[in-house]
Amino acid sequence: MATIKDIAKKAGVSPATVSRVLNYDPELSVSKETEKKVFEIAEALNYTKHKNKRRESAVLRLVQWYDSEEELADLYYLAIRLGIEKKAEELNIRLIKEQMTELSDTETQGTIALGKFDQREIKQLTRLPGELLFVDFDGLSLGQNSLVVDFTQGVQLVIDQLIKEKHHKIGILSGVEYTKENQYEIEDPRFLAFRDSLVRLKLFDEAYHLKGAFTIDDGFHQMQQFLTTHTSYPTAFFASSDALAIGAMRAIQAQGLKIPEDISVIGFNDVSVAKYVSPALSSVKVYTEWMGELAVSTLLELIQEESPVARKITVGTELILRDSTRSNEK
Repeated sequence: MATIKDIAKKAGVSPATVSRVLNYDPELSVSKETEKKVFEIAEALNYTKHKNKRRESAVLRLVQWYDSEEELADLYYLAIRLGIEKKAEELNIRLIKEQMTELSDTETQGTIALGKFDQREIKQLTRLPGELLFVDFDGLSLGQNSLVVDFTQGVQLVIDQLIKEKHHKIGILSGVEYTKENQYEIEDPRFLAFRDSLVRLKLFDEAYHLKGAFTIDDGFHQMQQFLTTHTSYPTAFFASSDALAIGAMRAIQAQGLKIPEDISVIGFNDVSVAKYVSPALSSVKVYTEWMGELAVSTLLELIQEESPVARKITVGTELILRDSTRSNEK
């Protein structure tokens, strides 16, 4: 694990500034460029790259769903992008980065579409030259190659752990997001897996279901509203992203409650800052940078070897336990 001092040295700022950035200190006044630099260095230093000696040269397009400001609010897509960029650099690939609103006619051998897309956007992407691979979007039913996370497996790891720790009142802070152009709401697969599992266990309670955008601010406001309007609350909360979890933790602490003594919290993604918040956040680890590398390798395979049908690659997750969870045994 990289230290605050390691990050500060590479970023050219003080350790105190790094600590406040990684803890999303709302009173810190630094530029977006400095924030981005700190987060990217933190991700890079906490990621051990898998070396691949094979050298290839290609021109690939990366179409990003999130802009740079949204990446800073939730580091999930930033981490995947870094993995894509690292792999492209390692293989001497020229990577052209574009948004959906600014697709060019540049000739490329393939496109990685990172994020969530609606039907019209998918049609646009399929008209681009070369092979197409969706990352973090399941387009298999539409005949499109896809690389996705097994959210059901990750959520089940959380529930199994919380049940093992004797938690029977379990809440969820699920995520709300929309496609960019038409603003279609995207269902949170983590909530669906959570609800289905707890219904089977006869433990699901809709009163303990909170939802908000995948940001720290929404995590804070949703949890704050819940705690100020309820006298009974879960002994554990699962959040669909680390950003939501960190915001929720702030609200819990602001209410005078202790984590994990009063409420345990588990996030999802295990972005780099999960290690640095207080208490350190337990989280389902998605190997985001490796997913980015895998996306590049998979697209190259699609370019080199014609496939008769589309493929979907599903990657698993790992539960990382830290200080924000504990047994509910009294």
